[in-house]
Amino acid sequence: MQDTLIIFISALAAAASFMALALPFLNRQDKKERYQSVIEKKRKALFEATKESMGKPTNLSAKDSFASFYKIQILFGAYGEKLRDSMLQAGIRDPKAPLYFLIARIVLPSILMLLTSLVMLKAEKDFSGSQIFFATLFMGGCGFFIPKLLIKNYIQKRQLEISLTFPDALDMMLICVQGGIGLEQTINRIADEIADHSEILAEELGILSAEMGLLNDRRAALQDFARRVGSGAARAFATAMIQAEQYGTSVTSAMTVIADELRAERMAAAEQKAASLPPKLTVPMILFFLPVLFVVILSPAVMQAKQAGL
Repeated sequence: MQDTLIIFISALAAAASFMALALPFLNRQDKKERYQSVIEKKRKALFEATKESMGKPTNLSAKDSFASFYKIQILFGAYGEKLRDSMLQAGIRDPKAPLYFLIARIVLPSILMLLTSLVMLKAEKDFSGSQIFFATLFMGGCGFFIPKLLIKNYIQKRQLEISLTFPDALDMMLICVQGGIGLEQTINRIADEIADHSEILAEELGILSAEMGLLNDRRAALQDFARRVGSGAARAFATAMIQAEQYGTSVTSAMTVIADELRAERMAAAEQKAASLPPKLTVPMILFFLPVLFVVILSPAVMQAKQAGL
């Protein structure tokens, strides 16, 4: 019985070790497949839109997709355009996402207000009318701002990841451009290479490569990339590439300057976080470290005093 148990535990340990080694490779493959699926969808939509503009027959799905994509902008003007950009910066590419967002900001407060009023009315404790009113109003305000906070959180996480990985991607782009590879092929290749480290940046670069390859206006593709990503690194890259193409300057020198600036910004951000760490640790140390330290130091003296009868 004991030998069987040892064999069973050994088999479980071997299986766990194999899964620990295999899971990173499986996750890497899943990331690359998701990234490639997003790029293929974008290429298909752009290809169908290009065929439609040339007067050739195409599927209605692409037409409906682009119509839904810009419907919110038509209905709400500048706010609709800003909302659409926010959805894209959060990684939500559904054309109807801005409309769902607006519906959520209407429906969610109503549901929370209704639930709050029902709970307070059915509670054993009697609440006054003003208490019910303010509690209902508070929950309605929370429901109104929750969707916006979630979208803002998604945007910040994506932009932080892009800002951390974009300088390394620029270095690889610089190597490819100096080797004689075109800008579109460079961006496409770097998107494939960086998919293992940053799926978000790989998707954005892949979409940029698709737009530059299928659209006639490279400047519009770069501007759309900057607006879709929203981070300072993406805006600096798009501006430099547009200016390099407009004025005929060297793309390699522009990439070198941008990579140095982004790397300096990343180092400055790291130094700022390191400098802000001591003040943040002050309160936890006062609350948790100093009481324990006092107990350790004073406990022997207190025990000796008790033994001495003082």
